[in-house]
Amino acid sequence: MVLSVSLPHGPGYMIHFASLDDAPGILAREGLRKGRCIVVTDTNVAARLKQPLCDALRSRGWTPKAVVLPPGEATKSQDSLQIINDAALGWGIDRETPIIALGGGVIGDLAGFAAATLLRGLPLVQVPTTLIAQVDSAIGGKTGINHVVGKNLIGAFHQPRTVITDFAALTTLPERQWTSGLAEVVKHALIADPTLFELLERDWPSIVDRHEATISDIVPRAAKVKARIVSLDEKETGRRAILNFGHTFGHAIEREAGYGYFTHGEAIALGMRAALHQSSLVHADEDFDRADRLVRRIPAPKLPSHIRRSRLMAAMRSDKKVRAGKLRLVLLRRLGEAYVTTDVPARGIEAAWRYVGVKR
Repeated sequence: MVLSVSLPHGPGYMIHFASLDDAPGILAREGLRKGRCIVVTDTNVAARLKQPLCDALRSRGWTPKAVVLPPGEATKSQDSLQIINDAALGWGIDRETPIIALGGGVIGDLAGFAAATLLRGLPLVQVPTTLIAQVDSAIGGKTGINHVVGKNLIGAFHQPRTVITDFAALTTLPERQWTSGLAEVVKHALIADPTLFELLERDWPSIVDRHEATISDIVPRAAKVKARIVSLDEKETGRRAILNFGHTFGHAIEREAGYGYFTHGEAIALGMRAALHQSSLVHADEDFDRADRLVRRIPAPKLPSHIRRSRLMAAMRSDKKVRAGKLRLVLLRRLGEAYVTTDVPARGIEAAWRYVGVKR
């Protein structure tokens, strides 16, 4: 199975749903030069998948060098970027040496940023191993690292040469990573695919249990939403911004709770509930209650008691999506129809925070 991402200002690329054993053949078909490659991963993924991927590459004439980093959001940092840069430059790479990002969103963003900046741009291959990465972060070319001021504030757009998505990588994900990843699947349904929303409502128990047939259905369907939107708006100058549904709220939660307290998906689930409430204040639609019920099925820790609305509001104002001092939020007119607005009064945002449990 293959999806294509067409880009208005450059070559597109393919998303291949295939096993890691097929990776060397896919790289050859995509025109990547056989030889040295850098495989960036983390210790959790490396324990399961580094050896199979590197063995497959070596069997077809590649010489992989693995850079294994700690797992977690803290790895998306300048220090980790330096480790990749030192390993790559010390090994004698050239501008045809691909960087292969084997991991979830943190590794994809970090390795992608290294590929964007090393020698002014190296080929990037995304091999996403989490649900969030397979349906969202590995597609679209957003790369970057975090700053103390906020998430993803240092980065670049650098589209992959190809994406290789192996469903088998999802079967061994820890339960929390799996349910967290469902937040992005739900998000894609809410903003652009009502049919996917109905499928999620109907089949949620088998989705949570990771039935093989369900995975092979929902992952490409959700990835197709992202691919379609990126094809229309590569660098988020317009339509692509709807992919941030729930993210302005969610990033503020991540920052104020402390990175690592919530997974990204858990924070986005809470953020989507806030955004749904905000949407309901503007547009009367009974389906918003259905949507909220579905989002609430994604388990998440309770909000820490130290979180305050004033701090969350300040964190939202430092988000990179602020334009000319105005906060931009993604809301829904109805299921499947998202839009971006700056016309959101502070009292409405505060009401949304109260709705998700921020009492002070």
